[in-house]
Amino acid sequence: MGYYIDPERDQFKKFKDLPRDKPIMMLNLLRFRDKAAYEDDRELSGAEAYTAYGRESGPVFRRVGGKIIWRGKPEIMLIGPKDKRWDLVFVAHYPTADSFLEMVTDPDYRIAVKHRQAAVLDSRLIRMAEVAGGDEFAD
Repeated sequence: MGYYIDPERDQFKKFKDLPRDKPIMMLNLLRFRDKAAYEDDRELSGAEAYTAYGRESGPVFRRVGGKIIWRGKPEIMLIGPKDKRWDLVFVAHYPTADSFLEMVTDPDYRIAVKHRQAAVLDSRLIRMAEVAGGDEFAD
């Protein structure tokens, strides 16, 4: 089973090739390590390391206009692999894709991301564009 923590170079290039001047949402699916994988062997759980990531990256996230618009704790996989589980799911909103790129290239963020890398066993990060619609699923 493959695990995903950081974007692959080709996927990041595809992200950058999409329009950068419109709002985006980033769907985050996260599974934490039982014990965080720091190079210095500090004793934190994956969830604790992710909290450190949020604390240190939060100022940069807010400065670029990011905000969390929804957060939840998954309870059961109703459709999908029974053995796949996530510890945290959230949607982050950015005013533009350039805002997201500004965040991930910020020097303070690049320091903070070490906590995310230590915390996460597996993840998915999905860029989403807003679409107009009504109250039905397929509007």
